[in-house]
Amino acid sequence: MAFPFPFPLLFLMIITIILPFPSLVHSKLSLGYYQKTCPDFEKIVRETVTNKQITSPVTAAGTLRLFFHDCMVDGCDASVLISSNSFNQAEREAEINHSLSGDAFDVVVHAKTNLELACPGIVSCSDILAQATRDLVVMVGGPFYNVRLGRKDGMISKAGNVEGNLPRVNFTMDKLVDYFTQRGFTVQELVALSGGHTIGFSHCKEFTDRLFNYSATSPTDPDIYPKFAEKLKAMCANFQKDTAMSAFNDVITPGKFDNMFYQNLPRGLGLLATDHALVKDPRTKPFVDLYAVNQTAFFNDFARAMEKLSVHGVKTGRKGEVRRRCDLFNSINS
Repeated sequence: MAFPFPFPLLFLMIITIILPFPSLVHSKLSLGYYQKTCPDFEKIVRETVTNKQITSPVTAAGTLRLFFHDCMVDGCDASVLISSNSFNQAEREAEINHSLSGDAFDVVVHAKTNLELACPGIVSCSDILAQATRDLVVMVGGPFYNVRLGRKDGMISKAGNVEGNLPRVNFTMDKLVDYFTQRGFTVQELVALSGGHTIGFSHCKEFTDRLFNYSATSPTDPDIYPKFAEKLKAMCANFQKDTAMSAFNDVITPGKFDNMFYQNLPRGLGLLATDHALVKDPRTKPFVDLYAVNQTAFFNDFARAMEKLSVHGVKTGRKGEVRRRCDLFNSINS
């Protein structure tokens, strides 16, 4: 049988038709997306996040975590911002999302309010969250990276979609690597993105297994620096009653985006089991060692990984909408 095209070319054409490459979606995003329709977009977001971070210094870490939780469940579409109602339990009702920062939600809402006054109905909540995250990372000392814009807001938000789509603190390294690689991220990007823990905190319930219930022979993980373990045990003694108790992920420079997180790990100062595992697994340890001594390498890799994360599963065109309110779908808000 004769083909009108060389077979490899024909095969490529078929695959292109059947499987739309992610780059085709990403090409609809651009750095200057709001240049004509909302020229003050960047300024408004920057001023909003600056004011919020000054008054509430935990905003940067909380927003970075909120962004990750949004992007990893059905893509970067602001579905995590939707409020539940009588007929729909939204993503934020999932147990793992209960500890998301109220300041992070607030900064997006405030930015949306300011943008609606300047250019109503133009800027999506998902673009605001992506831009605000970058600006806040930079504000606390982290690297600048480009944020391509033009995302649409998702029209589905279900708590049931969350489980299995976000990593857990009790994941083995095999499971964590599988989690990221299945979503198109390399082991190096896993380690670089984990560096976001250089800011922020974790609640006691997320690491008390390392303190009180580690193994039959040792209630405390022997890899934790002893004095650090004692302070954590004292602080988290009543964590079941006081569920708000928490500790900084980076106990040395908790408010500064730097490479101290990686320096802490071999010293036994890693808080979460999944973080500590990074310095023990041969797949991840070389990157931990590199970033611990070379902050520029960490910043460069973190920036590239965040650019990649920020376009994960984005929606464009008719696959989404520009919400009038970030916590409500337009169909409900009409």
